[in-house]
Amino acid sequence: MKKSAHVFGLLMFLTFCAGYAQSDKETEKEWAKKLKSLTPMEYKKLVEEKDALSAQVSQTASLKSEVDAKNKEIEQLKKSLQSGGGAGSAKSKTVPGVVFKVQVGSFRNKDLSKYFDNNPNFSGEVDKDGIKKYTLGNFADYWEANTFKKALRDMGVKDAWIVAYKNGERVPIKDVLEGVL
Repeated sequence: MKKSAHVFGLLMFLTFCAGYAQSDKETEKEWAKKLKSLTPMEYKKLVEEKDALSAQVSQTASLKSEVDAKNKEIEQLKKSLQSGGGAGSAKSKTVPGVVFKVQVGSFRNKDLSKYFDNNPNFSGEVDKDGIKKYTLGNFADYWEANTFKKALRDMGVKDAWIVAYKNGERVPIKDVLEGVL
């Protein structure tokens, strides 16, 4: 009984292989006919299209790897910001009692103060000439503020720059960086 089961299994396997081989031969014959029906120019066009598509696939893979690298960089920056370290913490310039902000605009006739309540990192002040100055962020480290300023400029806020505050009062950034304050 066992012997007949093995023989039956072997016959089934050989039948399957023969059917598969037959299928491959039929497919090969079919494609040979299609190839013969092509003119040399049609064949050339197909080869060129294949090469162009292969190049696009390669470019897509390259772009995907760039995106993956940028995503990793973004995650590292997020972790660094969450842990309190800045993008440039190796060359950190932290001054006790001093806060750095990024000024994004100053206007005489625009009042954006209604947005202060919902956005704790958005603030502003009015100088003695009545000009309203608006800032974003609240950084203890100059280099973190600088990284944020660069990101804002990349987004199109061309007039973004860093300002310093000590005990809530605006102070010259030069004095802070030179250590006068």
